[in-house]
Amino acid sequence: MEVTIVDYNSGNISSVINSFKEVAKDKVNIEVTSDLNKIKSSDKVVLPGQGSFKSCIEALNNINGLVDILNEFAISDQKPLLGICVGLQMFADIGYEETETRGLGWISGKVSKINNQNGKFKLPHIGWNEINIMRDSKLFKDIKNHSHMYFVHSYEFIPQKKNVILATTDYSSNIVCAVESGNIFGTQFHPEKSDKFGLKIIDNFLKI
Repeated sequence: MEVTIVDYNSGNISSVINSFKEVAKDKVNIEVTSDLNKIKSSDKVVLPGQGSFKSCIEALNNINGLVDILNEFAISDQKPLLGICVGLQMFADIGYEETETRGLGWISGKVSKINNQNGKFKLPHIGWNEINIMRDSKLFKDIKNHSHMYFVHSYEFIPQKKNVILATTDYSSNIVCAVESGNIFGTQFHPEKSDKFGLKIIDNFLKI
């Protein structure tokens, strides 16, 4: 099986790469690239994201043809794709970080700043927090409800339809922290930084 982690110059993704290689061992070939042909021929794709919504979208658009090939992979071919952190947020129609920016439009919704209740909650939301699993998913196989995951973010994805929500976390409000829409999966938390439960989620994705 060929799994591609998309490297589009969105910041340091070494921990994502290391975690996937640790879980994959020799059973799965992990490729780290922005080569369009390699992405197209992959069995699964991982879309990481660090930094702002705007900077990540711009970085995708700066690689000629990359957005088209991702659309083909996820929407036309309906092959499994996992977005992590801003990688998940980019599924939205629109984001409001820095400036209004069009997203990939894969899952209808918007990305807005977390309401920190006039400073009552610190931003970014950083560190370990419980997740509330809303429904069954292959991504969360053998993950117990209220497991702790590691977060670093100031913006949240608010999907239009609630049936895509896999899990939420409580930080000033119920923040969506995992989604699933057909073959498209996303986590707001960082599985690669979430110890054994995070590695289990990566393993689950590789087995989907």
